[in-house]
Amino acid sequence: MTSTPATASAPPQVFPPTLREVMLRPRWIALLAFSLVIAGALAWLGQWQLGRAVDTSPPEPGQTELVRPLADVVQPGDYLPEPLVGQRVDVSGTWVASDFIVVSSRYNDDVEGYWVTGQLRVAGTAEPTSIAVATGWTSDRDQADAAAARLQADAEADPTAVVEVTGRLISDEGPSVPPAGADPQTLVKMSPAMLLGRWHDTDDLDVYRQYVASQTAIGPLDAIASPAPDERSRVNWLNIFYAAEWAIFAGFALYLWYRLARDAWEKEVEDLEDEQFETEQPGPLAAEAAESRD
Repeated sequence: MTSTPATASAPPQVFPPTLREVMLRPRWIALLAFSLVIAGALAWLGQWQLGRAVDTSPPEPGQTELVRPLADVVQPGDYLPEPLVGQRVDVSGTWVASDFIVVSSRYNDDVEGYWVTGQLRVAGTAEPTSIAVATGWTSDRDQADAAAARLQADAEADPTAVVEVTGRLISDEGPSVPPAGADPQTLVKMSPAMLLGRWHDTDDLDVYRQYVASQTAIGPLDAIASPAPDERSRVNWLNIFYAAEWAIFAGFALYLWYRLARDAWEKEVEDLEDEQFETEQPGPLAAEAAESRD
């Protein structure tokens, strides 16, 4: 009796998982939860930035033109909030006679010239406190030097004389480098920080970061042209741009989770297809073994 060779049973067909099945696995659910936390934090930052983009209580028009006491506007060492830049203030004090300094590259109605600045020791403070004051403008350097010398002589003649200064409160313009070939002591920016380095009697001294541009000339100088600042827009477009960036980052966190999950699913499907192909197409040795059994 001839025996019939047993036919090899076909391997069971394995169906690849769907993308949804992969995403529902615990590993990817945990990663999704983490991505949602990150996206939520980024969305909150965007919401916070957006809240700062619109000024819901802008200063009244002309608010900077009301003269206010300096101490009510800003404190020594503090930065000046943007709505108060250009605020008209009044302050009283005495001049430090040795600290009248000329600052160049100052413009009055598009005419280049010089400011004469001084250290005003503020009256009525618990600790020694000073603020830089731009006393006036001139187009001639010799005249600026002469005005500084005269102001120094007047202050030395009566060092306790109290002066009242009214002017605009303006933020520090930052440090500067003198032009090539100029005197190293030349100042081309109105910077209280740089003036402080040349002032005298500064031990334990509190100093304002801002300076006052006097509205009337002090000494033999012209008044400084200092018009009212432009009214600010209620919308800060830079903050809106930042808010949009945070929203994009939040969306990217979720997209990254989706992209990683999809890559893992595609790799799993590809590996499974490769295994099935190898099973259906045996190698040369396996084919010879099957023929010898026949």
